[in-house]
Amino acid sequence: MKIILSSALVLLLSACASDYSFNSNLDGEAINDYFKVSDVTLYEGDTLPKGHYELKGLVQGESCQADVNSPPASLADARTEARRNAADKGANGIIIKQCVMLDEAAQGCISRALCVGQAVKTATAE
Repeated sequence: MKIILSSALVLLLSACASDYSFNSNLDGEAINDYFKVSDVTLYEGDTLPKGHYELKGLVQGESCQADVNSPPASLADARTEARRNAADKGANGIIIKQCVMLDEAAQGCISRALCVGQAVKTATAE
């Protein structure tokens, strides 16, 4: 009985000593892509970047309510997408020119929000 108990204990402890590997569905680059929006400063209305800045191009963002069970389109989501597109152009700021809500169904969306702006690169992020 002692031999069976001790061999079971050795078997149990040897299972704990094996090499474990950790696999995750998280991708480091996807996380960086998600947080790059926070590196882009949003300028709206009469607020412009201070100092010199370089224009990187026109960007837009869109939010779409695809069906009645989806969340409604929002201007905040459209601005966030525009900021992500500005970051893709190497900008650290975006000057929002206009945002608009479209509540009539068109182009596969029940409601849509659109924002258009200029991607800019400032000397320092504000």
